[in-house]
Parts: sequence; C-alpha cells; structure tokens
Amino acid sequence: MKKIAVSLVLAASLGLAACSGAEEAATEATTEAEATTEAADAAVEGAEVATDAAAATEATATDAAATATDAAATATDAAAVAGEAADAAKEAAK
Repeated sequence: MKKIAVSLVLAASLGLAACSGAEEAATEATTEAEATTEAADAAVEGAEVATDAAAATEATATDAAATATDAAATATDAAAVAGEAADAAKEAAK
C-alpha cells in the first residue's frame, strides 16, 4: 500500500513538473509569437512607406515627362519659325 501511495505521489509530482515545463514553453511560444507579430507589423509599415515613395517617384517622373514634352513642342515651334524666317530671308535676297 505504501509503495502504491509513493508511486502515486511520484507520478503526480512528475505530472506537475511536466505541466510546469509546458507552461514555460507556452509562455516562450507566446513571446515569440508576439515578436513575430511585431516584425510583421513593421514589415507592413515598411511596405506602405515604399509604396508611397514609389507613387511619389512615379508622379515626379510623369511631371518631368510632361515638361520635356512641352519643351520639345516649344523647340519644334521655334524651329518652324526659324525655318519661315530663313525662307523669308531667301526671298528678300532674290
């Protein structure tokens, strides 16, 4: 009877020790999960910043392209005027 009682106490002690270890493991897993969540949140924020920067760069590039197009049109107009002036000068020289 004593051996059975000692065995039961020993089994209960081992069970308690196992549960205690499981609690520590669960706490560690929770801590790691929280750290992973924080890292994921930081990654999402970084992606949002990168997306905003890309959109700003695209807008700047679009504006620069429009300015270049306007400058090319102005240069074309100036060349046409210069051509007309050259033609007028030739006619005047005749």
